Amino acid sequence: MAKGLVADIQRASLHDGYGIRTTVFLKGCPLNCKWCHNPECISFKPETMYYPEKCIGCGKCDEGCFSGAKVVCGQYMTADEVMSELLLDKPYYKDGGGITISGGEPMAQKQLVKALIALCKNNSIGCAMETSLIYYDADIFKGLDFIMADMKIWDTGIHKEYTGVGNEQIKDNFKKLNTINIPIIARTPVIPGVEQGIDKISEFMQGLENVVQYELLPYHPLGIAKRKALRKEITEFDIPSKEYMLEVGRYAFIR
Repeated sequence: MAKGLVADIQRASLHDGYGIRTTVFLKGCPLNCKWCHNPECISFKPETMYYPEKCIGCGKCDEGCFSGAKVVCGQYMTADEVMSELLLDKPYYKDGGGITISGGEPMAQKQLVKALIALCKNNSIGCAMETSLIYYDADIFKGLDFIMADMKIWDTGIHKEYTGVGNEQIKDNFKKLNTINIPIIARTPVIPGVEQGIDKISEFMQGLENVVQYELLPYHPLGIAKRKALRKEITEFDIPSKEYMLEVGRYAFIR
């Protein structure tokens, strides 16, 4: 049975695709985006997050943290174990809802993803994916209802500076994904102060007929507290103003 490292299962999500969804966050990502709001999903190993402000000094750390000061992120689960939790939410998946497999980068755990997609089909549950599109597998993608994929920065050098990898493969994978007739929701996180080339990304997406929507998502600093808890390097960015979002918003589109 396929087994993988799961960071979290989030219920009643309204921001990870159509309808009410349950999002499975898988751990591990080859990108290391400086603004990542899920930094606990970057490492391919379980990690302990420490929030000192929650510590009550009970001295019982070995018995498990009762105050939430120490949180272990990452649990090895089989596809069946994950599905047993997802099935609890099946009554809420009406009107286009379902499962979203996210991360991290879910395609870094292909065997678990394949098994989850198959189990969703067997249980008549819709299944989508959020991905950086750094990896490509047509057989996996064809089993999905739709795909949400990021293009964070147009210039590959700047992309590497802020994410740790270039984007040539990502651009090529967008083109390949466009050939298999799966609806694509393309996304760009809007990071003020970073030369993202949103106009060029939008033009590229408009040339791909299966991109049904291009979304611009404002940066938010929710990842900072988690980076501190993981004792990781922190890079702070400005939250985009409403005026800035309106300015770049002309490049978003829905078909």
